[in-house]
Amino acid sequence: MSGTMRFKRLLMELVPYWPRVLVASFSTLVVLALNLLIPQFIRVVIDEALLGGRFFLLPWIAVGIVFVTLVKGLFAFLERYLMEKVAQKIIYALRNRLYVHLQQLSFSFYEATQTGQIMSRATADVDMLKRFYGFGIVHLFQGIVTFAGVGIVIFSMHWRLATLTVLTLPVTVMAIFSFSRKVGPAFQAIQEQLADMTSVLQENISGIRVVKSFGREAEEEEKFNRQNLSLLKKNLFAVRIWAYYLPFLSFLTALSAAAILWYGGQEVIRGQLLLGELIAFNSYLFMLVMPLRMLGWVVSLSQRALTAARRVFELLDTEPDVADAPDAAELTIVSGKIDFHDVSFAYREGVDALKNISFAVAPGEMVAIVGSTGSGKTTLVSLILRFYEPTVGVIAIDDNDIRRYTLQSLRRAVGFVSQETFLFSETIAKNIGYGDARAGRDAIESVAKAAQIHDFIMTLPQGYDTLVGERGVNLSGGQKQRLAIARALLKNPKILILDDYTSSVDAHTECLIKQALATLMKGRTSFVIAQRIATVVAADLILVMDGGEIISCGTHRELLETSLLYREIYDLQLGGKIVARERGDAGWIT
Repeated sequence: MSGTMRFKRLLMELVPYWPRVLVASFSTLVVLALNLLIPQFIRVVIDEALLGGRFFLLPWIAVGIVFVTLVKGLFAFLERYLMEKVAQKIIYALRNRLYVHLQQLSFSFYEATQTGQIMSRATADVDMLKRFYGFGIVHLFQGIVTFAGVGIVIFSMHWRLATLTVLTLPVTVMAIFSFSRKVGPAFQAIQEQLADMTSVLQENISGIRVVKSFGREAEEEEKFNRQNLSLLKKNLFAVRIWAYYLPFLSFLTALSAAAILWYGGQEVIRGQLLLGELIAFNSYLFMLVMPLRMLGWVVSLSQRALTAARRVFELLDTEPDVADAPDAAELTIVSGKIDFHDVSFAYREGVDALKNISFAVAPGEMVAIVGSTGSGKTTLVSLILRFYEPTVGVIAIDDNDIRRYTLQSLRRAVGFVSQETFLFSETIAKNIGYGDARAGRDAIESVAKAAQIHDFIMTLPQGYDTLVGERGVNLSGGQKQRLAIARALLKNPKILILDDYTSSVDAHTECLIKQALATLMKGRTSFVIAQRIATVVAADLILVMDGGEIISCGTHRELLETSLLYREIYDLQLGGKIVARERGDAGWIT
């Protein structure tokens, strides 16, 4: 998107607030008109009152100046308040749009974009746009109308002197355009470098435990220092551009002032111009200078805003890879029947993560998925939730393609416990209650008991009202995982997905959870990803995966007879003997 298009798009954000913008614009015109009056008061004081002997005008002129200043202050306040209010409302709406849009984007976007980059766009770039709406547009409009108004007045007063005044304008305009061309890329580089630095900071804070455990604080400090130093250099480069052009613009302004005093003084001596008119004319010159000087600042701010707009609009214009079909229906009644028909999927072109996956699950059955790391287990269950779309093939629930359903209703029907448990910086009750916003305390406690976490919660000083800390930092891995199980169960889903749910619990807790889930899984279609064979022996169907393919499937007893790979896993974990293997996959051993 070109800079012109981005600027038009920024201006379009003002359209919903056009009544306030209209009143603010009118107030600007009133302020300009009153500003143009004050030099005329000075001219009358000098030429009519002091030199003309009409001294009775002095008190009236003084009262007039006070009155004009008061009225000007009122309209200046109105203009400033209204435009700032518009700016705040635009940014409020923009932040909400960004947040809502980020909720809709697919997992592929987050996998390809650094969190720090997203945070920088949603905070620093949006704040830059607020400054543009609150100050940039106001001063741009003020500059234009002031320049036009002063131009009309000075040409009506003395056209030759006015012509001399504007002779330096072409050079000034060229300098401003040159400034704009150089400062724009400089500020774009600053914004991008700020995002890079934010990414390093965010990553360091998120991984602080790893940093400290490996004693890599010095290396991390050096990494941040490199990014910070690069930001410093880019800022200094922009400052050098600014420091060069602003004095040059001031020099051009001084040339105009010198020309006015030289030529205007001669006109006064020759009687072609009154002294008061020359002083008023000089006052108008300074009124003309301010928009020119402000133009440099506005250009700089506009360039930074256009850079920020590019990054923000780029985020808003990113389409989710997975979205509701135009005619998507609500998934209301679910029996739990699931079919995969020749499903393949690739995270990137040419590299298949899943290949020709086909199987059927009857309502209420338990499906176990085993395989080494990277075999495609998590990817397979992620497709059920439409975290990703299959490259080829169809996934059906109750004989209907899941793409026929809305994402929200589909995901409400599925309970999901992932390998990496995420908890919000809230109380235990609110983290469990996240599974169903309508659930009461009794329901929350019931699922906590089912997940074997209730007794632990009751040992805490504040029980269910205990804060878990950021990302559950105050809890162990097993405790977090049991909270996640409780949260999933609170949805009372017809389909339950447990992705290696026992990876962070001890053998005793695993046994308790399995006993609870044995009851809770009745009537639900369940998918269980597990490394431990003992966890899956009771499954109705076991899928053995390798290299993105299902290489064998069946019950535990069937696979012991028909699958060499499954038999090897079983013997290694439960058989108490070593079986010679050609594969040598360490991923099977837990």
